[in-house]
Amino acid sequence: MFKKLLSILFIACSVSFYGQTTINGKVYDEYLEPFSNAVVVSGDARATSDFDGNFTLTVKENFPFEIQVSAFGYKTEIIEVATKDQEINVILKENVALDEVVISASRSPERVIESPVTIERMGEIDIKRNTSPSFYDGLVNLKGIESREANYGFKSINARGFSTFDNTRFVQLVDGVETSIPALNFSAGNLVGLSDLDVKNVEILPGASSALYGANAFNGILLMRSKNPFDKAGISTYIKTGTMSQEEAGNNPFYDAGVRMAYKFNNYIAGKVNLTYFSAEEWHANDTSNTTGIGGTITDGDRDTAIDYDGVNVYGDEISYTIPGIGKVSRTGYDEKDLTNYNGYNLKFDGSLHIRPWANDALEIVLNTRYSRGDNTYQGTNRFSQKGYFIEQYKLEFLGKNFFVRGYYTGNDSGKSHDLRFAAIALNEKYNSSKNWFGEYATVFSTTGSDEQARNYANRNRFVPGTVEFKNALEEVINTPINEGGAAIKDQTSFYHADANYNFRDIIRWGEIQIGGSYRKYDINSNGTLFTDENSGITFDMVGAYSQIQKKFLDDRLKLTGSVRYDKSKNFEGNFSPRVAVNYSLGQTKNHILRASYQTGFRNPSITEQYFGLRSGPSKYILGTSNENIDRFSTTVLNQDGTTNEITGSDAFGKSFENLSNLVKIDVDPIKPEQVTSYEVGYRSIIDLDSKSLLELDINGYYNQYENFVAFKNVFVPNYGGVEVDGTPDAQADAAFANGDYTEFVLNTNTSADIDSYGIGIGLNTKVFKTFNFGANYTYTKLVFDQSTDPTFKSGFNTPEHQVKVMFGNQNLFNNFGFNINLRWQNEFLWQSSFLDATVDSRTVLDAQMNYRVPAIKSRFKIGGTNLTGKEYMVAPGSGLIGSMYYVSWIIND
Repeated sequence: MFKKLLSILFIACSVSFYGQTTINGKVYDEYLEPFSNAVVVSGDARATSDFDGNFTLTVKENFPFEIQVSAFGYKTEIIEVATKDQEINVILKENVALDEVVISASRSPERVIESPVTIERMGEIDIKRNTSPSFYDGLVNLKGIESREANYGFKSINARGFSTFDNTRFVQLVDGVETSIPALNFSAGNLVGLSDLDVKNVEILPGASSALYGANAFNGILLMRSKNPFDKAGISTYIKTGTMSQEEAGNNPFYDAGVRMAYKFNNYIAGKVNLTYFSAEEWHANDTSNTTGIGGTITDGDRDTAIDYDGVNVYGDEISYTIPGIGKVSRTGYDEKDLTNYNGYNLKFDGSLHIRPWANDALEIVLNTRYSRGDNTYQGTNRFSQKGYFIEQYKLEFLGKNFFVRGYYTGNDSGKSHDLRFAAIALNEKYNSSKNWFGEYATVFSTTGSDEQARNYANRNRFVPGTVEFKNALEEVINTPINEGGAAIKDQTSFYHADANYNFRDIIRWGEIQIGGSYRKYDINSNGTLFTDENSGITFDMVGAYSQIQKKFLDDRLKLTGSVRYDKSKNFEGNFSPRVAVNYSLGQTKNHILRASYQTGFRNPSITEQYFGLRSGPSKYILGTSNENIDRFSTTVLNQDGTTNEITGSDAFGKSFENLSNLVKIDVDPIKPEQVTSYEVGYRSIIDLDSKSLLELDINGYYNQYENFVAFKNVFVPNYGGVEVDGTPDAQADAAFANGDYTEFVLNTNTSADIDSYGIGIGLNTKVFKTFNFGANYTYTKLVFDQSTDPTFKSGFNTPEHQVKVMFGNQNLFNNFGFNINLRWQNEFLWQSSFLDATVDSRTVLDAQMNYRVPAIKSRFKIGGTNLTGKEYMVAPGSGLIGSMYYVSWIIND
C-alpha cells in the first residue's frame, strides 16, 4: 500500500514539473548598454530584466519555444529558444516616435502615425534626454506646446492660444484623474501630478477634444500615465540641486529630491509609493512701471514723478481720488517683495495598491491617494501668495482589457493664501484711512505745492517694511478674510467625479465600438472670499455620455472614426460634441498616412465665471454671471462723502455703462457655454533615408471657428440713481458719475464678435552622423478677429505667431556618456489679461545637459542648465522675469 502511494506521489510530482524550464538571458540597448525593466514573456510566464539587464524566466514549454522581449519606446524582439544552454542576448532598438503606441486620441491603443488627430507624446527615453529640470518642464519642447512659467514648480501648459496662468480651457489627467484645483477649475501644473521617477509616458492632444473627454477639453488635453508596480518594481531615487540666477533675486540654491518604492508581492498584489520635495526661490516680480490701473496697460510716468502712480508690482496705490485743483492722486503703495517672501516649496506624496484577483490583467483594482502641500505665488486678476495650500485626491478604479470604471474625490484647502493687492490696501487703511489720507495730502499740497511733502506728511504713520510693527500688521491683515476688509482667501472647495468606458471589440467584430460616460458634483466653499457663498453654500453637477465607432477598410488602409458626446450642466442647456475623422495609408509599408477631421469642442463656464463675487480693487468686482449668481450677489459700497449704498447683481446688469466718456447703457447677457468647430488635416510619414536612417515627418494644419467665446466685459455702475428710457443716466446717476460714486464690474460674459484662428505645425526627427538625434519643429498660429465688432472685447489670444524648436543630442556619444541640447525661439506677441495688457518680447532660450551612466552603482549623473544665454525674459506682464538655472542630478536605479 505504501509503495502505491509513493508511486502516485512521484507521478503527480512528475506531471506538475513536466516541461518546466528555467532560462537566463541578458537585454541590451542598441548601444550595447545593459537594459533594465524590459518585459520578457513566454506563454503565461513573465519576467523583468534587472538594472544590469539580466533576467530569469521559468516556462512550462517544450523546446523549441519563443520568448518576447519588449519595453516602452522600443521595438519588440521575438527570440526562439532551442536548448536550455542557449546563450540569450537580446538587443532592443528604439522605436521611431511615430511608431509608438498611444491611447488618448481614440481611447484605444494605436500607433501615433495612425492617430486620427494631432498628438504629441513624451516617453521614458525622452525623459532621459530631457534638458529641463523635470519631465514636465520639458513638455515645452514639443510641437505646438506652450508653457507659462510662474515659478520653479508651477507651470501652465497650453496649446493653440487663449489662456493665461489660469488655463481653464486645457485639461490635465494623471491616470485618468483630473488635476485641476476644484475652486479654480484649472490645473496647478504638476504640483499634484507625477514624479519623474514614476512617469511611463505623456500624451497631449492639442485642439478640441470634447467628443471623448467632455467639457473644458477645449484647447486640448494632457494625459500622464504612471508606471504599474506589477511591471516596474524596485526602489529608485533622485537628488537634484543647483542655482537659480536672476538679476533681481541674485543667485539662490534650489533642492529637489524624490523616491519611488514599488513592490510586487505576488501575481495578485502589488503596490507603490512616491514622495517628492523641492524648495526653491521663486522668480521675483519687481516691475515698477506705471499703469492705467488693474487690467490696464503700461503708461508714462514713474513713482518719482507721477502723483497718480499705479505700479505693476506695487500694491495699495490703486486707491486714488481726484482732488479739486490738484488732480488725480494715488496713495503710496508697497512693493510686492515687501508683502511676501519668495520661498517656494512643494511636498508631494502618492500611494497605490493594485490587486489582480485572477493573477492577470483581465481585472485590476486600484486604490490610490495623492497629497500635495506647499507655498508659491500665483497670478490671476491680482497676484496671490499661496501659503500652506493643500490638495488631496482619492481614487478607486476597476480596470480590464476592454473597460474601466473609476471614481475619485478632489479637495483643496487654501491654507494662509492671500491677495497681495488687498494686503497692501488693508495696510494703508490700517495706519491711515483713505478719507483722512487724502484730506491731509490736500491740506499740505495746497500750502507747499509739493507732492513729496504732502505725501510724506500723510504717510507719517505708515508701516515701514522690515519693522516689527509692519510684520504684525501684515500678519493680522493676511489672516482677515478679504470680504471682511483683509486679504485672506478661505477656500475648501471639492468635487466628486465618476466615469466609465467599455470597448466592445471582443464582442462586436465588425468594428471597434466604445461607450462611456461621466458624472461630477461640485461643493463650493470659499466662505465668501472668492464666491457668493458667504451666507449659503453652492453645489452643482454635470453629466456626460459618449460613443465612438472605428472601422478599417481596403486592406486596413482606410480608417474611419466617428464619435459624439452629450453633456449637461446644472446652469446650462445640454450640448452635443461630434467628431468625424478619416485616415488613409499610402505605400507598401503603410507608413505614409493622410488624415482629415472635423471636431467640435465646448466649455462650460468655470466655477469662477459662474459664481465669482471677488473684490479685485478698491471699488471693483469680478462677477460670475450665471443667472443664479446674479441673484446671489450684493455688496455695500462707500461713496466719496462717506455714505453707503447697496449694489446688487441685478444693478450690475440693469444699469451698467461701458464707457465713462460716453454714458450709454449697454446690455450684457448672462454667461453661456462657448463652442469651437475645428477642421484639421495632416500627414505623417516614416521615410527610409538609407539602410540605417529614417526620417519622421509630421505635418498638421487646422482652422478653428468660435461661438459665444467667453470674455471679460468692463462696466461702470452708479452707486445711486438709475437709467432713463433712452439708455442715458438719470439725474441722480449723472451726479454719481460726476462725484466719482460708481462701482466698476468685470463681468464674465460672451462676445458676439466673430473669432477664428488657424495654424500649421511641421515636425521632423531623424538621426544624423549615424548616432546623433536631431529634431526640429515649427508652429504658426494666427488669430482672426475684427476688433470693431466688439471694441472693448479682449480676446486674450496670448500666443506668438511663430515658434521654432530644435533638438540635437546623442545618448551614447562614447561609453556611458550622452548629451542633449534644446533651442527655442518665438516672436513677440500681445498678452491680455485681467491683470495687465502688454507686449511680450521675442525670445531665444537655450537649454542643455550632459549625463554619465555608472552601471556599478546603478546611477546616472546629469549636469545641465536652462536659458544658458542668460538673457532674462518675461512670460507675462506682472510675473517675475525668468532667469537662468543650473543643476546637477543623481538618479539611482532609473
